[in-house]
Amino acid sequence: MRFLATCAALGAASTAAIAQDQPNTILVMDGSGSMWGQIDGVAKITIAQEVVANLLADFPADQGLGLTVYGHRERGNCTDIETIVAPAPSTAESIITAVNAIKPLGKTPMTDAVIAAAEALRYTEDSATVILVSDGVETCNPDPCAAARLLEEAGINFTTHVVGFDVSDPEALAQMQCLAEETGGQFLTASNADELDLAMTAMVMEPAPEPEPALVSMTFTAVIGDEKALIDTPVLWDITDGTTTVVEDAQANPFLYDLAEGAYTATAYSIAGEESGTAQFVAIAGGTSAVEIMFEEKLPTARIIAPAAAPAGGTIQVGWAGPALDGDYVGIGKPDATGNARWDNFFYVADGNPSDLLMPTAPGDYVIKYFLGDDRTVIAETPISLTPVTATIDAPAEATVGEDITVTWTGPAYDGDYIGIGKPDATGNARWENFFYLDGGSPQQLTIPTEAGDYQITYFFGQDRATLASVPLVATEVGATLTAPTEAEAGSEISVSWTGPDYDGDYIGIGAVDATGNARWQNFFYTENGSPANLTVPTEPGDYIIQYFLGQDRSVLTTLPFTATDVSASLTLPSEAVAGSTINVSWTGPGYDGDYIGIGAVGATGNARWENFFYIEDQPSADLLVPMQPGDYIVQYFLGQDRAVLVTETITVTPLKVEITAPEIAVAGSTIPVAFDGPDYEGDYIGIGETGATGNARWQNFAYTENGAPLDILVPITAGDYLLQYFSGQDRSILQTKAITVTAVDARLVAPDSASAGSDLIVGWDGPDYDGDYIGIGLAGAERNAQWASFAYTESGNPVTIGLPETPGDYVIQYFAGQDRVALASRPLKID
Repeated sequence: MRFLATCAALGAASTAAIAQDQPNTILVMDGSGSMWGQIDGVAKITIAQEVVANLLADFPADQGLGLTVYGHRERGNCTDIETIVAPAPSTAESIITAVNAIKPLGKTPMTDAVIAAAEALRYTEDSATVILVSDGVETCNPDPCAAARLLEEAGINFTTHVVGFDVSDPEALAQMQCLAEETGGQFLTASNADELDLAMTAMVMEPAPEPEPALVSMTFTAVIGDEKALIDTPVLWDITDGTTTVVEDAQANPFLYDLAEGAYTATAYSIAGEESGTAQFVAIAGGTSAVEIMFEEKLPTARIIAPAAAPAGGTIQVGWAGPALDGDYVGIGKPDATGNARWDNFFYVADGNPSDLLMPTAPGDYVIKYFLGDDRTVIAETPISLTPVTATIDAPAEATVGEDITVTWTGPAYDGDYIGIGKPDATGNARWENFFYLDGGSPQQLTIPTEAGDYQITYFFGQDRATLASVPLVATEVGATLTAPTEAEAGSEISVSWTGPDYDGDYIGIGAVDATGNARWQNFFYTENGSPANLTVPTEPGDYIIQYFLGQDRSVLTTLPFTATDVSASLTLPSEAVAGSTINVSWTGPGYDGDYIGIGAVGATGNARWENFFYIEDQPSADLLVPMQPGDYIVQYFLGQDRAVLVTETITVTPLKVEITAPEIAVAGSTIPVAFDGPDYEGDYIGIGETGATGNARWQNFAYTENGAPLDILVPITAGDYLLQYFSGQDRSILQTKAITVTAVDARLVAPDSASAGSDLIVGWDGPDYDGDYIGIGLAGAERNAQWASFAYTESGNPVTIGLPETPGDYVIQYFAGQDRVALASRPLKID
């Protein structure tokens, strides 16, 4: 409706502006008998006729003008009023003629004449101006002032200018002045022809236009938010200068308008936001030409549906309606909380609607709020009261340290709730040394801490570890005993008898006297294995202690001193051996489970201390494989327990002598004899590979030496420089190398250039005919395995017959080596 009103107001304002630019005017002339009076010997009617003629000689043709005359036709008749010339442009000559024809005769109904002229001008519809020229008092209408007020009230823009011609009567002057002032017009008097001329000229002729004021082009913009985004919904603008509305309900954004210099107030009305903003500004040439009105960004709306009350610590369903922007969430917190404390618990609205919300554990008044994710602004909230929940614990008042007791309980059993035992004055996580979750039901077992003293068993909320109930408990001491030898050989096993609580995970361990942490036990056994049980003595001789450890926290119940005595060993072996050979090693020593004898390079560390080894396993001697690399080595007796060394002997490994005899040149794909002289150890082999190859690529083809000399070795199918090499089966080290040059092998195909799809093609060939060689037909440019759609082995004869594909196209016939499918010859084939 505001927009329609705006359009109507703008239309009316435009019409009024046109009417004000060129208002219609009627000249009302006095034709009463008093106009025969004379001034300086000339009748007043004659003076008036001359003044009108002179005045209208230069009257603008486009200005509307009419003529009304009263008292010119009858004596004593107050209705003798006539509009002789209707108001219109180009009427000057008609009016002059009509005025010259006036013969003064009757009364002076000047007020009714003004009313008649106003009606002729349709003063209630358009701007209208009446110019009255009269020389006497009103003789018909009793109240000219009242009539003037009615005209002013009813008119659109009605004005009466009055010229009193040769009037000295105070009553007449007062009537004329009232007619003018009540309608916003001028009242002038004239006592002679010159004054009449001046007065009528001032009223009839348009004054010289005032110079146009300087205009300033202004740009008005309505923006929203801190980023000053342009409002893209309709905006209406009003501009006032304090007294006058210059612009009303102009719709645009930005809005451009030219204003005269001055101080103004602009008002922007956002239709969508139903709000307005104002800005005072000054329009001045050379000054700021931009006016910006900023609207605060409106927060989105939301609502929350939740129960009015809920048990503390429980979970309720919360429904919501809101913008669901990225990161929006619904949280619960105290009404007076600030910052991040405004939500104790929350859920993201993206999780669903409704969603579960966990209640805080403390009873009291809370507020559930909808938070915007980007800045945590609250756009909706609802109160909720959290009611207290209760719990009970039933447990013994006294128990032995480390034992399991039965605890019966009642309570809300929320997710994660648990019952724990701890010291009464403990804080933080130390409030529970042991605990159980309530989802296991009631009753449950609770383990008493290992230190004797006063404790409390407490019901904890899983949500925030707040306490709901507690009962006291006294933990009493528990004893244990150990019986074992006072000494034994290092690395040996001893029998240990014990008494004690035998709690789950309890164990008996042996460690150095001054050891700490996990080093307190180097070896151990669990008490669940019974009494007595075997305990392995550490390999390092010295003083130790045997201790009973509680499995719960590794606290010690009792301690027994123990001494580990020295243990010896010896090795018998040759001082020298050939690389890769096997030597016999005999030994003496403890022969503990897992003990072994190994050989490794002098100075080696870690697992490199043994390259080869054998387990002792109750045998007095065994064979040991010598490494392949010549050099100085040591043979050592290792304890299986911790790989400690009991005895070391040195040995020198001497190099091997290996020879390879083979052709220096061979044809690609052929098989050549290779003779050798070498150790022929288990797994030794001779392989052929490209010069410079590494790893497994060092041999493309090979044969084991166990097959005897000479060996048949397949030459690679690709020409080039290669190496024949003797490899040790032990570690693939190279014992001998011989260079060989592989020359290319030729092949040739004889076949037609084209053939019919699906037919049989006869192909002649010339080539090596190695084992597995074949002739195949495939699409030109095909990938490796697609290079043959059909094929025939060369061993089937010469020529071969090959069935052609059913699909026409460009194909290739190729001779493939069977060794690795290398193409030795090819020719194109068109299949129609």
